[in-house]
Amino acid sequence: MTLNLTIMAIALPYFMGQVNRAARYAQAGMGLHTAGWNLLLIACVVTPFSLLDRTLSTLSMAAIAGGMVFNAAAFDLWCGRVARVRASVAVAALLTVGYCIGYNNYPFRVGWANGLLALQIAMVVVSLCRRPQVRVGRWRWLLVISLLAQMIVTGWRGVLGAFYTEQFPHFFAPHMVNMVFSLVSNITVMLSLAAVLLAHRDETARELERLATVDGLTGALNRRAWLEQAGIDRAMSVRYRQPMGVLMLDLDYFKQINDTRGHAVGDLALQKFSKAMLAVSRAGDLCCRYGGEEFCVLLNRADIAAVQAYDQRLRDWLRQHAPSKLGFELSYSAGIAMRLSDADTIEAMLQRADGAMYQAKQQGRGMTLAPDRQQ
Repeated sequence: MTLNLTIMAIALPYFMGQVNRAARYAQAGMGLHTAGWNLLLIACVVTPFSLLDRTLSTLSMAAIAGGMVFNAAAFDLWCGRVARVRASVAVAALLTVGYCIGYNNYPFRVGWANGLLALQIAMVVVSLCRRPQVRVGRWRWLLVISLLAQMIVTGWRGVLGAFYTEQFPHFFAPHMVNMVFSLVSNITVMLSLAAVLLAHRDETARELERLATVDGLTGALNRRAWLEQAGIDRAMSVRYRQPMGVLMLDLDYFKQINDTRGHAVGDLALQKFSKAMLAVSRAGDLCCRYGGEEFCVLLNRADIAAVQAYDQRLRDWLRQHAPSKLGFELSYSAGIAMRLSDADTIEAMLQRADGAMYQAKQQGRGMTLAPDRQQ
């Protein structure tokens, strides 16, 4: 098992390549587990109860418990949650300190170490059983099954060492629990590796999906993703007889910003404008970068007054924040189009909004217009 762990700990970073925080935590967890078991095997060949034995054994427990902490953090992140590992860190610290202090008392240290390791594993299992915040594959159930088996066997070893010491007098005692522990540990190592790779694959797929739908510069939806979702929202609007509006926006004098202040400042202006749109949006509003310095917002369950209120909120936000963030004011021209009938399409609404926006630019910029029949 230790040989398998060592090979995996070396190979995993190589095959996974450049990874994000969750995968780095998983790699660190496997590395610490590997170090812990290697230290434990080395401790088995030095003089028993010597200072070197105590040091190596304590470090091995610290590494194994620390590996569980990193694994718990990785699994939380892969499930879309904030990594909350304070309890696991506390258990790891208690395990290490108690093991070192009570090292000369064999029943205590065996029961203490295995009992707290089983508790750590149980905490990871509970976390994996919670509803994930993102779409994940079946890897978490693979982990739950293998960790439950590991927890049971680890707890079993702790009980034997603490209360039935004559049956489990040393690490390599020829007892059924060690045979089961050996089998379960090897299986768990392999299943854990498979789960880590599957979790990393899931995360990579989610990131590719995100990149396919999001504008890389501003973080808003890109045009294709917006049109796809807008079509779905329009169908829902027709079905439930709810109003819907489209607001097409174009930054004023954007070419001058690029020419006089540089493209880096122009990119920053686009990013701040996208942030402003998201800041004043309601739940259900759909923002996108339509192209260049053009943006678009789909406002669900919104009449003309609600669209105009959004427009006013956006102008107020830019007036308040743009000068301090950019060093200059940021304005835009916009056109409004409302859904006029069940047969009205998103494309037709965009065409009307674009025409109204063009009129706003012709009339002096910095204003929002709508076709007369929508007022």
